[in-house]
Parts: sequence; C-alpha cells; structure tokens
Amino acid sequence: MKFLVLGSSFFVVPRSWLLALACAFLGHATARGEELGTKNQEQGFEVFRPEAGKFPPLEKAYSYRGELVFVDHANRRGSIRVQGSGMFFRNDPHPFAMLPYGIVRYHGAPADLRDIPLGTVLHVRAFLPPDPKISAVPVLPVDNKKRDANHNRGAGILPAENHVLLLEDEPSRCQREGWVWKLKEVDLKNNEGMLVATLAAKQGGGGKAAEERMTFDAATRVWRGRECLAIKELIAEGAWPADGKKSLPGQEVLLGITWKPTPDGVFTRFHISDLWLDDAAMQRAALNQTETHKAFIRSRWMPAWIDAVEYGKFGHATVTATLFGGMDDSLYADFKKGGSAMMNAVENTLKHTHGAYGPAHMASRGTILDVTNSPGPAPLGSSGTQIRFETDLIIEGIRPGRTVRVRPGSWPVVEVPREEYLNDGSASTEERFPTPAIFPKY
Repeated sequence: MKFLVLGSSFFVVPRSWLLALACAFLGHATARGEELGTKNQEQGFEVFRPEAGKFPPLEKAYSYRGELVFVDHANRRGSIRVQGSGMFFRNDPHPFAMLPYGIVRYHGAPADLRDIPLGTVLHVRAFLPPDPKISAVPVLPVDNKKRDANHNRGAGILPAENHVLLLEDEPSRCQREGWVWKLKEVDLKNNEGMLVATLAAKQGGGGKAAEERMTFDAATRVWRGRECLAIKELIAEGAWPADGKKSLPGQEVLLGITWKPTPDGVFTRFHISDLWLDDAAMQRAALNQTETHKAFIRSRWMPAWIDAVEYGKFGHATVTATLFGGMDDSLYADFKKGGSAMMNAVENTLKHTHGAYGPAHMASRGTILDVTNSPGPAPLGSSGTQIRFETDLIIEGIRPGRTVRVRPGSWPVVEVPREEYLNDGSASTEERFPTPAIFPKY
C-alpha cells in the first residue's frame, strides 16, 4: 500500500531540511552511519532509551535548560540554546524533538510549541532517540553531554538526549516542584534595572539556592490579581523606588524568564519577562493558556497509542488505545462509553497521515465500547485513560504500537492546515520535512 511507502520515507532526511540550517555545525553523517556510530558509542556506556509501548520514567530523563530559539511547530521540534558552564551567547542552537507523548507546559498549563514565545527559558527532561533511524533531529554520540564544546562554551550544551518527555517554562516547573522565587532586592533606574532573588521551597525549608541577579525593563509585565501593571506603576505606588535600591525581604513571586544580550561583559544573565505577584494572577494566566490548548486539541484530536487490536471479519475490529497525558481533565471527560468516535493514523510527529481532505476523510469511525482509568498515578506522558473502540472499517495505520489521534463525537470536524498533514500515500520526504519548494513561484 502507498502508506507503507510513506513509512519507508522516514529513513531519509533531506539536506535542505529547514532545521538543519540551525544546527549545521553538528556535521552529522547519514542516518545509517549515525545508527552504527551510536551503537559503537554505546558499548561500555550506560544508556537509556524509551521502549515502544512503554512510557519512560521521568527519573531516567536527562535534565537541562536553555533559551528557545527556533520552533517547527508542525513537526513538534525546535532548537534550544542550552545553558552550560561557558559563555551562553556562544552556544549553538541545539535541536530537540518532542516524543509523541511528550508534554509541553506554559504558564502552568498544557501548551503546544506554537504557544511559547522565542527567547523563553525552558526546562527540558529528555531521552536518547527511541529509534535513531527515524529521528526528526540529528542523532549524536550518547556521551555528548560530557564533551567540551570548546570556544569558551564548556560541556553539557549538546546533549544526545534530545527527545523530550517534558518541556516547561519557569512558572510551570516551579508549580510542579513546589518552588517560588523570593525577592531580596530591586535596583532601578529609568524604569529598568536588576532583581536579586533566590529559588526556595514554597512550604519552607531548603533555601539553599544561591542568589541570582536578573534584569528587567519597561517591557516586563507585572501581574497582580486581574491587573497587568507596568514598572512605572509599581514606582507610582511606592512599592519600588524610582531610582536606586530597595530591600524586598523574601517577597514570594513566580517569574517568567527569558534571555537577552547583556552588556558589560556578562555572558550568562537572564531576563524577567513576567512577574506574578500573587496566586490569583498566576491562576488567571494558567486558565487563559488552558482554554487556548483545549481549543487546539479539539481541532487536532487527542493523541494516543494502540495497545491491542482484535480483528473481526470484513474490516471489523476492536481497538484498545491509551490516551496521552498532559491535557485538561475536561478533554478526557468527553470520551464516554457508548459515544461515537473517529480514529486516524498519525506518524511520530502527530501529523495525520490518511486523507488529503482532512483527518476525517479516511478515519475509522465507530463506537467507544468502554473507558477505563488506571487505579494509581499514571506515568508522565500517559493519561491513565484507556478506551476500547469498535469500528467496521479499520485502516492500515491502526496497529499495535502505532500512534493515532482520536476524536469523540462531541468535538468539531474541521480541516487542519496543509503543513499539519501528509498526503495519503505520499512517498515524498520533502512533505514530511518541507524544503524551500513549499513557497510559491512568483
């Protein structure tokens, strides 16, 4: 079938691929050479790769943080300038790809890569490529995080662990781990200046983190309840001085952190884009982002993977699938026993693969026979929700271990933009990884 031809195209990565422009410095070899080289590098070196059909444990992931500098949202990948031991501005953009079940969080809420502004400092929990042959980003030696990048860049800025399970901004990470920033001092002049703060446990204790100095300016947004304040308004209220320093002993806040080029020979200093003064302000930001993401998922369908397929006669089948995690609870509540549903095959970037007229064109249609939830906490990446779906016409891409998207009957049927689906049976890798040929001829 044509679809099988499409699957084989995953083994080819065109040199004109747009992301390669951001990471050409890696000089990687062909996919086959990378695979063999990786196997050689793994000898005598402890590694962990996610296995098909299993959600990897978060504690096995490699952690790093850096500035988001490039996004290819349609293919769920991008580049991050990873913070290392050297001069941050010298660090080359490092490519990453989201695992199919990888979770993005922004402002303490579910998100898509398209929601996060470039320049945002993100925390990454990532693994080696599960299958190097079909990696959407370059495959590196497994010990690459220990190698010194030279030119005053230091080690740790090009980790081979570039397949992401969890990608989150600063307030998301603080809320998940129970941390807050405690402000110590503000130094202000002409509506810009420096904040001195430490990261500490919200419920007391800890406080071992060293002080960090971060810049802010007139564009920094200050959130309080339902208000968005400017720096000059804090000055007018007397909360901050118009000029000079003021002590802010232990004021607890959450920060949105970015990076900007820094004067005075300081090579690694971060910048504050947003400052949330209270829980109400942070909750409001999370609510806004949650609603954005809910609308997005309803139009693109819920991702899942196939646990089992029981085949009947003449195309009939009963499919068991686990819905991926990281979404708002209301989305999972839309999957109801006895309700109608559609299921369509997608590839590992979650792009729909069947139907040039939208995801519903070739999707298998049927009924949800049952919805079950795991009794204990689900591993990160999984929702813990499993559905059994019956259809009278199953398509080729719905097989055990494969990734799909599912639409409950209450969600709208819409057409996705051209860059977010693959033509039925296309063998062109340029469609999966678009080249400049996607632009019209004038």
